[in-house]
Amino acid sequence: MNKFLKVAIVLLVASCGGGNYSAPRNLDNACALARERPQYYTAMKRTEQRWGVPVAVQMATIHQESKFIGDARTPFRFALGVIPMGRQSSAYGYSQALDGTWEEYQRATGKRSAKRDRIADATDFMGWYMHESQARLGISKYDARNQYLAYHEGRSGYARGSYNAKGWLVAVADRVQARANLYQQQLASCRR
Repeated sequence: MNKFLKVAIVLLVASCGGGNYSAPRNLDNACALARERPQYYTAMKRTEQRWGVPVAVQMATIHQESKFIGDARTPFRFALGVIPMGRQSSAYGYSQALDGTWEEYQRATGKRSAKRDRIADATDFMGWYMHESQARLGISKYDARNQYLAYHEGRSGYARGSYNAKGWLVAVADRVQARANLYQQQLASCRR
């Protein structure tokens, strides 16, 4: 009985530990995604209302950054192919926000307890970042391509045009725009 009690306590504690960070089943259908994870859609609508960033742009960016996996991290770097040297960056969570940028967001919005692995906080961060990109760089909040480039390169990198030397990144940004367009069409039809 004592051994059973110990196992039960360990299982109970383990089950309380983390959230469900797995990706939704159908990432290619915005309506299915919203039905499967209504809290995602609610968070994105709230961000759209607060910051003016369309749900489709948020969805496409999150799809590219984390595939909707809440605890996503960048891969490890290895020296000589085998010695772990840490992660490629501090990017974490749905939005893949870097430590410094996340801290800037927390200071600017007063949301000290915001977490990158909580969808409502991640979408609010994204809305804040894209709102600032529009204010500082003049990028429309509906322009998923250029918003993504500024998001990936940072605003100063975007202003310098650093993405122009990265053909692969421009291609990724084009795919983000195409996905945002697709999601927008789907969201318009599933509301009916």
